[in-house]
Amino acid sequence: MKSFLQISIMVIFFIFNQFHVAAAEIQQLPLKSEAAALLDSDTGAVLYSKNANQKMYPASLTKIATAIYAIEKGQLDRIVTVSGNAVRQDGTRVYLNEGEKVPLKMLLQGMLVNSGNDAAVAIAESIDGSVPQFAENLNNYLRAKIGVTHTHFTNPSGLFDANHYTTAMDMALITNYAIKNPIFKEIFGTKVLPWKGQSWQTNIVTHHKMLRGEFLYPEVTGGKTGYTSETKQTLATTADNGKIRLTAVVLKSNLKNDKYIDTTVLLDYGFKNFQHTVIKKGEVFTTAERKEFSPENDMLITERIGGCLKNVADNGLLSILDNKGQLVQTVQLTYKEPPKPKVAAIETPKKDNQKQEEEEIILINSIVIMMVVLLAIALKLRIKGQREY
Repeated sequence: MKSFLQISIMVIFFIFNQFHVAAAEIQQLPLKSEAAALLDSDTGAVLYSKNANQKMYPASLTKIATAIYAIEKGQLDRIVTVSGNAVRQDGTRVYLNEGEKVPLKMLLQGMLVNSGNDAAVAIAESIDGSVPQFAENLNNYLRAKIGVTHTHFTNPSGLFDANHYTTAMDMALITNYAIKNPIFKEIFGTKVLPWKGQSWQTNIVTHHKMLRGEFLYPEVTGGKTGYTSETKQTLATTADNGKIRLTAVVLKSNLKNDKYIDTTVLLDYGFKNFQHTVIKKGEVFTTAERKEFSPENDMLITERIGGCLKNVADNGLLSILDNKGQLVQTVQLTYKEPPKPKVAAIETPKKDNQKQEEEEIILINSIVIMMVVLLAIALKLRIKGQREY
């Protein structure tokens, strides 16, 4: 009866949980962008998504991937000789001259802060020799290092190409990975940069309106804009309110300000509804099959401020759900081996000391008597043998 009651409760909980997951998925933020993703920058938890795995075109958000790949593979103080191919690039530039010699880090700054397409190609050619080879290596890097699955780039700048695509989720994962590098983070958050090139000496200013303060959001710490006529408006943004850090990506907004309004909606939603907590080392989570799992070390997780549910599967994957049953994050726990049952040693009951002494005396007396009898028999046989002789 007890087992039947437990099973019934589990079934009711499962149905209740599934109902709320479905209900939560129906709710949508009022975003005008066609695709969006909001991540916790520290834990990687997905806090909100809209068409997040739909194939989209990133425009200059591509330069985020180009930058982190170049930073990890190249030498920042290396002097790059700018090619004619780089100089002839369409779109936004930092007006490099053919044959100009520029440090790799300066090219990265010109590419990320001013979105220079000429700088992007100069970086690609310096790292891998040519744009096609750079694109191939970049795609392999993104798959192997970051784990993206729906991204394919054909150039380092983001100029439109039908085979140059990504998704909001992949772009958020790439950005989230990149900002953990201090060099990238520094450039990504640069608002104004003195530029001293052969043909252009000026202060270049980030194109990201939230970062430079034109679209007020003080918590913003970094960002990159993108636009082509085919791609429409794209935006990647990072923000920090002192309690939680967020990464937001929006793709394909029709109007320039729409991407900032959508990003504001996403960041407000993240800051208002989520917080960090820690699962302590050794804390035990038990499955329905009575298996026990726990983290090997203290583990930072994201949970909804209104409360959360934690369910662990038989493979040790812990699902953290909000109070509406919507999945926030999953973390892998370690199986806790049950302690082996101790086999009690079989002890021989101890006898009373006095009784034991009495038994020992009786045994000794028995042996003495037996020896005397044997000696008497032997003596008798010897005497008999002498008489016969």
